[in-house]
Amino acid sequence: MKELILVKYGEMALKGLNKKTFEDMLIKNIKRRLKPLGHFQLTSAQSTTYIRPLDEDTDLDEVADRVGKIFGIATYCRACVCEKDFDDICSKSYEYLDEVLSCAKTFKVNAKRSDKAFPMKSPEICMELGGKLLERFPHLTVDVKNPEVTITVEIRDENAFVHAENIKGAGGLPIGSSGKAMLLLSGGIDSPVAGYMMAKRGVHIAAIHYVSPPYTSDRAQLKVEQLCQKLTDYCGGIAFYCVPFTELQEAIKDHCPEEFFTIIMRRLMMEIAQRIAEKDNCLALITGESVGQVASQTMAAMVCTDAACRIPVFRPCVGMDKTEIIEIARKIDTFETSILPYEDCCTVFTPRHPKVRPQLADIEKAQNSFDFEPLIQKAVENTEMKTFNYSE
Repeated sequence: MKELILVKYGEMALKGLNKKTFEDMLIKNIKRRLKPLGHFQLTSAQSTTYIRPLDEDTDLDEVADRVGKIFGIATYCRACVCEKDFDDICSKSYEYLDEVLSCAKTFKVNAKRSDKAFPMKSPEICMELGGKLLERFPHLTVDVKNPEVTITVEIRDENAFVHAENIKGAGGLPIGSSGKAMLLLSGGIDSPVAGYMMAKRGVHIAAIHYVSPPYTSDRAQLKVEQLCQKLTDYCGGIAFYCVPFTELQEAIKDHCPEEFFTIIMRRLMMEIAQRIAEKDNCLALITGESVGQVASQTMAAMVCTDAACRIPVFRPCVGMDKTEIIEIARKIDTFETSILPYEDCCTVFTPRHPKVRPQLADIEKAQNSFDFEPLIQKAVENTEMKTFNYSE
């Protein structure tokens, strides 16, 4: 019995004349993600992509798991391929649906007949196949309003397909369809979630991280690299930039008022990120900031930080509380890594009494009291880059 995976689009289906561009990006992303699992034939029609395995030993469970993490997919399902013949649909349904229907108490049949040449109309398919299934599985009853299992029959141009429930996909838009942006990736909970949320909108993510040895450890950097690797399941390949930040932090400590340490540090991070972003064709920066979460994330502090930026700064977590952010972190499997007790450079020289309502003029005056430019250039020149790809 032949089996494939049907992928259904969400908002991509509404893209009008641009739909083909988004569809092509999605298919390329699916091919990249499934390449280690074997050979597949991908075709598209009527806002659906068909993923047909060409190898007999293909692990469709693993294929389905990976498909579920690809942005641009609204729903997906494993389906049985049938001839466009009602008797063949019935016989294959008995075998294909045996396990799921044997464990259920109620069901209904839903039919979609895009090939209008098929002799039976949708209501007739539902009624006739439902009757056949009741004969085969006499413990079942029909419940059209709230069934445990919905059996779907799709009559399309080449074949008919039978499947049980659709599975919710990752949603959003295909990676790469909305440009590229640089994620400021710390070792905390918020920034990986911010990267995931922007990737869901089709943004290709690069990541930048700042290290301050000996104040930060190798384990802290390894933790962030592990987060970067986990994000590749959703975000695809990620260029990871590691910036040496010790001298800049020591200069801030030696030449700036303590209450401004964190904000000036954030402004210098933004400056470095912008320069590296320009080299990597990134159009914006991404941070995990949430209004009021810490002193450097008040609205006044964000105004002072953004004043140092020449490109947009996206903050997808800005209106979320910590519980909501943690929920997403658990979903994408970054939470347990994020809470490992290895602190990043944001905890170095933390002021005892940070300014929560800073004035931009005061921040700029304090920052301009020392020439940070040579140290910024040095940090950019000594930045190391590595690439993280989909986990196999």
